[in-house]
Amino acid sequence: MNHPVLTIVTVTFNAGELLRKTLQSVKKGFPPHAPIEYLIIDGKSTDNTLQIAGEYQSQLSLNILSESDKGLYDAMNKGLELAQGEYIWFLNAGDEVHDDTTITRLLASFRSGADIYYSDALFMTAEGVPIGLRSQVTPHRLPKNIQWQDMAMGMKICHQAFIARKKVAPRFEIDNLSADLDWEIQAMKNAEQIEYLDFVLCRYLLGGLSTQKHQKSLTDRWKVLKRHFGWQEAAFNHLKIALRGALFYWRRGKYW
Repeated sequence: MNHPVLTIVTVTFNAGELLRKTLQSVKKGFPPHAPIEYLIIDGKSTDNTLQIAGEYQSQLSLNILSESDKGLYDAMNKGLELAQGEYIWFLNAGDEVHDDTTITRLLASFRSGADIYYSDALFMTAEGVPIGLRSQVTPHRLPKNIQWQDMAMGMKICHQAFIARKKVAPRFEIDNLSADLDWEIQAMKNAEQIEYLDFVLCRYLLGGLSTQKHQKSLTDRWKVLKRHFGWQEAAFNHLKIALRGALFYWRRGKYW
């Protein structure tokens, strides 16, 4: 392969069949001889994760790194460092490429030369049942001409639906559960051109780390928003976030 245009990174630790789901979704829509590299960054799994990765190694030309790490964002930093592609796309184990046309359409979109490409994400349950698009089933509306200032009330773009040119992508803060929010804001600050994609990039599996440790995630979000917007605006926006969430819940009877 010549210099890859896109690097897909999947971080794993004892992911088992969740990884198979992700790899199978990539395989279904993988164009022949596509200029794509695929990195598996594994945290020294003790289950069948590496065996499953090995089953797809030749089909997707996987490069597999398995070693101890300091958690999700440390592993994602390793992926950033190893990536040879011009653009980088993080797909967690259990997340899926949206459909068989997604990768081909994404590669074609790169012709515009934007620094960041983003779209909506389809929320999925662990049983594989679609819940709906993130912009429809949560209070987070998705602007089609987004700027970093639009993140003042939290994460507008699902991390798996955000693809950045490597040169604008910062490192992740490894002990912050809202590091993906900080990463997106910093990448957008560094970008000259940001482009909305009119097709859905991914199927997002609910129940990730920030959901499992929700209280710390909220505390870390405060730190991120205070850093980028100042404490007064961050405090005011957190009040608006709480009111928006309460209104959304009152109208729907559930958050998503």
